[in-house]
Amino acid sequence: MSIIGVDVGGTFTDVVTLNDGVLIGLKVPTTPDQSDGVAAAVEGEADDVFLHGTTAATNTLLEGRGAEVALITDQFYEDLIEIGRQERPSLYDSSADRPSPLVPRHRRVSDPRMIGDAEIVAIALLDSYLDGSGERDLAKRVSLPTVLSSVVSPEFREYERLATTVLSAYLTPSVSRYLTSLDTRLAMRTRLVMTSSGGLVPFEEAPEVAGRLVLSGPAGGAVAAAAVGTHHGHESVISFDMGGTSTDVCRISGGVLSVGIGHRVAGRVNRVPSVPIQTIGAGGGSIGWVDEGGALRVGPRSAGATPGPAVYGNGGVDLTVTDANVLAGHIPSDLALAGTVSLDLHAGRVAAERVADETGLDVARVVSGMLEVVDAHMERALRAVSVEQGADPRESALVAFGGAGGLHASRLARRLGIRRVLVPPHSGVFSALGLLLATPRADYAGTVMLDRGSDRLDSSIEAAVKSAERRFTTMFARPPESTTVTADMRYVGQSHELEVAATSDWARLASRFHATHKERFGFDRPDQEVEVVNLRGVALGSPPITWADLPSVSASTKPQGADGVWRRDSLPSGFETTGPAVVIEDNSATLLEEGDHLVILEDGSLEITAT
Repeated sequence: MSIIGVDVGGTFTDVVTLNDGVLIGLKVPTTPDQSDGVAAAVEGEADDVFLHGTTAATNTLLEGRGAEVALITDQFYEDLIEIGRQERPSLYDSSADRPSPLVPRHRRVSDPRMIGDAEIVAIALLDSYLDGSGERDLAKRVSLPTVLSSVVSPEFREYERLATTVLSAYLTPSVSRYLTSLDTRLAMRTRLVMTSSGGLVPFEEAPEVAGRLVLSGPAGGAVAAAAVGTHHGHESVISFDMGGTSTDVCRISGGVLSVGIGHRVAGRVNRVPSVPIQTIGAGGGSIGWVDEGGALRVGPRSAGATPGPAVYGNGGVDLTVTDANVLAGHIPSDLALAGTVSLDLHAGRVAAERVADETGLDVARVVSGMLEVVDAHMERALRAVSVEQGADPRESALVAFGGAGGLHASRLARRLGIRRVLVPPHSGVFSALGLLLATPRADYAGTVMLDRGSDRLDSSIEAAVKSAERRFTTMFARPPESTTVTADMRYVGQSHELEVAATSDWARLASRFHATHKERFGFDRPDQEVEVVNLRGVALGSPPITWADLPSVSASTKPQGADGVWRRDSLPSGFETTGPAVVIEDNSATLLEEGDHLVILEDGSLEITAT
């Protein structure tokens, strides 16, 4: 039996196959219809396991090609999705505005007979978080597919619930078509897809909660980063995934992903369980350009897989970060990327010369400027998940992966004072590897509104456990391995909550909340009453493999390299060298700066420290 993980990115589709103790990773170009590239890259038998990270939901949203949605809600609340919380996206920028609602005014109704020419219907009633029967009754009166808020986000706060339901409806047809198309082309009976929480669900369950797939791809990398960090004894790690189109970063403490509830994607509310990943439009394919003031800028526009960076030799004419790395000598010009793409150094230089002419700089200054600008973008993202959340990045190890992660990790670590960088084995296809390390997962959420005098705490926790376990058993036809419950709590009168581990002992529960509040905000109020707003149950299965199950990375007894360029697959455990140097492999490369010290760890990870 093979376990196959496939992660689709903007430029490359990454494939990892584990069979009979042998792990193979490869990259293939991402196709316009993602299912074409995936099906072409994967060969499997009926008993194999297929695990998938997809950008189908993300691309649908960013490209604005979702479904024609109608919304049924309570009378006089049809405009709530447009009113929102009356928050401005930028307090001092009068030109910045929120994105337009995903459902136009004429299709926001309270009478199901007036839904018009919609493709799918979102149903969100004000009190459905307490009782979803009203939404179910309305769904029976509609001849179109429906998405219910009592299923998607059964929690109080009507705006967030309504917006999340509309977003899920907008994405559902596209996600369903993609997974159905892929499903019919795969031989494997077991087909699971990654959700934003870092958990796996069956293909057939995903369209029902399509909004939970928005971070499907990046979550796999965070799962793998947590595993490698734990393996090497790091209490805190920051995952740094630099691909062809974007960079995803996430801080992980104690080896456990901190799955929060609610995030924004493209400025839109999406209240679903999500790994707290920060994504920016900076990757190897990000294009350099000159703004009206003559300043050199990088991204967010990307060359993608077609035509790709100029050095790919596929007709690309724009200067990209990958081109800059090749011209700077960080990527050897004779390296075959992904094992197949031969680099065209001349085409990269022509692209750089065009930007040089626009800026009045020479090619060397343009190349170094490109790398400086993209590093600054990524540094801000790393600070957003560490410094801005009250965490000192110097206490974390930086786990770098993705096709371009190893090329920038050392410089970024120096900027942030991070003393240790890990570049794990199979780093070029690391998010795909993370799929093999993820767990099957089922989530439950319910609003309970409990205070110290309530006698329902114990029974409510028990109900959350049973609901999560029942959901898991329905999805996977077996009981979960473990189930946990957390509580969203707040001081009475607050308008926001903090999540803590639930217990039926009220005194211990309150103490946990006070401690969490002090850690997050620097103060607590132990004499003030607290309340439980929501309870969340999470049922988990066992991951296909653990990090310890991965086959050891073999290497020759004689390291191979010349002029500071080393073949990674030739470096044995314990090998050491100092920078400047480059460690190359088929799917990525790692740059050692002057003063960097490299040692190969027992699992094949590259550990880089500054001397």
